Amino acid sequence: MTTQNLAPSRPYRPPAQLGGRTPLNGTFKRRATIVGFLAPALIILAAFVGWPMISALQLSFTDASGFGTPEFVGLDNYLRVFSDTEILQAMGNTALYSVLFTPTAIVVALVLALAINSPRLPFRGFFRSTLFLPFIVSLAVAAFAWSYLLDPQIGLLNYWLQAVGIRIGNVLQDPNLAMPTVVLVAVWKNFGFYMVIFLAGLQDIPTSLYEAAQLDGASVWKRFTNVTFPMLSNTMAFVVIVALIAALQAFDQIYVLTGGGPYRSTETIVMQIYQSGFKDLDLGFASALSYVLLIVTLLLSLAQFLFFGRRSKDINS
Repeated sequence: MTTQNLAPSRPYRPPAQLGGRTPLNGTFKRRATIVGFLAPALIILAAFVGWPMISALQLSFTDASGFGTPEFVGLDNYLRVFSDTEILQAMGNTALYSVLFTPTAIVVALVLALAINSPRLPFRGFFRSTLFLPFIVSLAVAAFAWSYLLDPQIGLLNYWLQAVGIRIGNVLQDPNLAMPTVVLVAVWKNFGFYMVIFLAGLQDIPTSLYEAAQLDGASVWKRFTNVTFPMLSNTMAFVVIVALIAALQAFDQIYVLTGGGPYRSTETIVMQIYQSGFKDLDLGFASALSYVLLIVTLLLSLAQFLFFGRRSKDINS
């Protein structure tokens, strides 16, 4: 009869307690690590975004001017926003700018994205880089360059147009042409960014959908309306919201090209905020106007988000 040497049995230890580590301790350490990585960014956001927003909200209920002790005025600044004729004109100009800029920039960007996305187009990489370059340039610098191009005396644009018998004159001093001109500069500056976003969306569309539509005899327009456009609904929502926010915040090129003129025809809400806060030193009113612009931007963005979200749900269902 043979005997087997059995190893002494070890006391049972739950896996969770190996190394003295419990699930609770592990969860706490993971959360502490996450908070540690996020802390620098959160501190910066709180110091440079959160606190200024809270301070501006407090100022909007006072008559703060940067001198002396501000006094509480309640809703007077907000009531003044909707009763001041200059502010109402600036709101109208901002709405006009948004209506002109947003669809124009989106259509131009989408058309160019569809053209560049075509595999039959040679030098696609060159065209992508070239069309994206204006977005890299500062808007203020681009506006300075366009101011010289549009100059009626020394501007190259007028010189080239005169060669074919067209004279446009000083468009920046024409109340009817000043707003379309600043919109044109903004479209030239930003369409490359929107184009790249559309290109990313187009490349995510499965080619099998186009092949199936082509087998069914769908024309190019039918493929666009029934395949491309519905599949770009989320991308379109993002681009529309970003373009609308950029339009509501228009300032740089208008300040450089027209300064809000002629006859306040290009003066926007942001220019009124700048005028009230930094020139008139009416900090309370400027803060109230800033919060009105913020609320309008949030409401419009939310409305578009809900619209495109419902549209995307209908398409997927």
